[in-house]
Amino acid sequence: QVQLVESGGDLVQPGGSLRLSCVASEFTLDHYAIGWFRQAPGKEREGVSCISSGGDSTHYKESVKDRFTMYKDSAKNTVYLQMNSLKPEDTAVYYCATEPNLYGSACMADMFYNYWGQGTQVTVSS
Repeated sequence: QVQLVESGGDLVQPGGSLRLSCVASEFTLDHYAIGWFRQAPGKEREGVSCISSGGDSTHYKESVKDRFTMYKDSAKNTVYLQMNSLKPEDTAVYYCATEPNLYGSACMADMFYNYWGQGTQVTVSS
């Protein structure tokens, strides 16, 4: 059974940094697309970043492109989201999700994912 466990969420001041982790079990990340999504109170869930199946491309939401970096450690079967220069509008519950055979920018769309983690809270506030 595919399992994803996120961690690393916290309360941080504006301008600060956090690194989120998503540990995958019961499957090998290299064969799956994996995405980071977030949902703020009263808002729809949105794609933040993703790596498509086979790792052939990485995509970012425009507003985080110069601040966030998504990368994978295949040896640990773990994906990370390094978040720098955090802003209050980054406050949300962050989820990782995975799905096989999802290529290109399609990996930014939550509708294509069937496997989700439980989420981790990120709060950016002074």
